[in-house]
Amino acid sequence: MQRLNIGDELKSNAYPGRGIIIGKSEDGKSAVTAYFIMGRSVNSRNRIFVEDGQGIRTQAFDPSKLSDPSLIIYAPVRVLGNKTIVTNGDQTDTIYNGMDYQLTFEQSLRCRDYEPDAPNYTPRISGILHIEEGRYNYAMSIIKSDNGNPDSCNRYTFAFEEPIAGEGRFIHTYMCDGEPLKSFEGEPKLIGIDNDIDKFSELLWTSLNDENKVSLFVRYIDIETGKYESRIFNKNK
Repeated sequence: MQRLNIGDELKSNAYPGRGIIIGKSEDGKSAVTAYFIMGRSVNSRNRIFVEDGQGIRTQAFDPSKLSDPSLIIYAPVRVLGNKTIVTNGDQTDTIYNGMDYQLTFEQSLRCRDYEPDAPNYTPRISGILHIEEGRYNYAMSIIKSDNGNPDSCNRYTFAFEEPIAGEGRFIHTYMCDGEPLKSFEGEPKLIGIDNDIDKFSELLWTSLNDENKVSLFVRYIDIETGKYESRIFNKNK
């Protein structure tokens, strides 16, 4: 698989929708994840990321403009022990609760399908980072309609053991802008990841389409200690 430059990849797509990145820093010391949201409607663009315990949640920037909280207000990131969960919807809670009851990542998502937002049927994309005793692995999932047909739900899980330093995977909801929006296809894209959280975060934020981008979250987790540092970018201020 060709390794892509994430900056070029984002600049070439005006509307990838929501995206998850997971991987490892170039020096091999940090597990890395990022999550961004974009929007075309007033309701979708009226959001910010705020800290919520060890994770984050979305919040209306201007509550008076919030017309429909379903599908846009949720906790994208939650932490369960040595696991960090990242998703594009309220399936974050589904995974958290399922794994708390000893279900696997994949088993926890069996009760969910794509979002009920016809005609787009937005995929549910999810990821989980597992760090234990200096070892790190991660998995990603996409649940989507069958080529736009809501009568069939397709489920794909990708597991990455012993991640390569300086590499990550990128999955997003839409192939590009359009009417209706076409779901992501294929396996998560291979990208490079920098050692510096600020440099990497700035690259992501400045590469996202300026008109459509809404918020970005980036976290680097020390694989040996579990300590982390995070960055949040919000277009609405």
